Amino acid sequence: MDGMIETSRLPLDVESHPVVQAAKAIQPKLRAYKDEIERKQRMPKPLVEEFHEAGFYRMTLPRDLDGHQLDPITYTRAVEHLAEGCGSVGWNLANCAIGQLVTIGMPQEGVEEIYPKGHKTAMAGTAVQGGGQGVPVEGGFRVTGRWQFGTGCQEASWMLGSFQIVEDGKPRVTAEGRPLFWRAVFKRSEVEIVAGSWDVAGLRGTGSFDWTVTDVFLPERRVMPHVGAPLENQWSRWPGTTYQLPSQCWVGPHHSAVITGIARAGIDALIELAGGKQPRGRPAGLLCENPQVQDAVGRADTILDAGRDHRSAMIAELWNTVASGQETTLQQRARCRLASTYAAENAREAMELMYHLGGSTSFKRESRLAECWRDLHTVGQTVTIAPEWYPICGRVYLGMDPGSRLR
Repeated sequence: MDGMIETSRLPLDVESHPVVQAAKAIQPKLRAYKDEIERKQRMPKPLVEEFHEAGFYRMTLPRDLDGHQLDPITYTRAVEHLAEGCGSVGWNLANCAIGQLVTIGMPQEGVEEIYPKGHKTAMAGTAVQGGGQGVPVEGGFRVTGRWQFGTGCQEASWMLGSFQIVEDGKPRVTAEGRPLFWRAVFKRSEVEIVAGSWDVAGLRGTGSFDWTVTDVFLPERRVMPHVGAPLENQWSRWPGTTYQLPSQCWVGPHHSAVITGIARAGIDALIELAGGKQPRGRPAGLLCENPQVQDAVGRADTILDAGRDHRSAMIAELWNTVASGQETTLQQRARCRLASTYAAENAREAMELMYHLGGSTSFKRESRLAECWRDLHTVGQTVTIAPEWYPICGRVYLGMDPGSRLR
């Protein structure tokens, strides 16, 4: 594949990577399909084929599995471009990539089943603990369960979930009595989608419906322990710096990239509006001639890029530490985790500036500003970039135990 030379160095020009260029180039097509994506709550088949062709469903997979093996900074830039075009597309492809990272930690036999030579695998589901219960049987488990947030389930070929093993009517626990969980990958054909379970204001097109399985046989090759809350690196057996990085370089940045991409689209939407809108009840002149608008656009652009640059800098620090053969510290991982939350907060601040100055256009459902506002604030509710990460990471700086969610 082009542009895939093994290196321990981060690329100097992320924008030149073929996947990033493809993500930027497809934006007009995403805009053309936007209404259909929201109305049908799924990706149109022609778009899905283009996503496969461009490699968007293979961004984080190893080269040995026909993947692009992107570093996190190149990956987040591609996600940003996709989210600029359509928030739901950026969200789905960002999550698919993380799901694929998780699943390459499965037993090798299972990995080869999920990602055979020449595959067109799209992964959906959730990396969060819980949802199912499994009874041990010969060769695997019989699993029944219901999970939320099946992002991309309409286009997926496999679904990722978590379950507890039940014996004698009781879930397995640790020696200390804590719950134990296992990850599972189900065939999409074994899954039932719960119609009507994704009735939301923003990111409607993601099709993040609830999904169920009922007494499905799950072979051991597609089961692994569920480590971390929600996850830790269980894929380090694959070669390359990309797969030695701690999970904080991926989980947090993936959703943070979606929200910063949508915020950039919001800034662009206000700029386009300001060049042609004559505000009602105001002195003659276009919106762009208003000094408040000029000030807000300048501020929003700077605020957004400050968060984006800080996120990339923290990822780069961890990358360089791992690439040099050293172990990352808990403080480094905390700073990387917080950088995603900080970038998300900056994205919200930038979007609020744009929404406020769009006037009555901002609340009209069909307007680009309204779309960006809805999608951005839906992304902003996810736990991966929530403000609660400030005290968790603050405890690290104070020499205190941050708890099980940051290790």
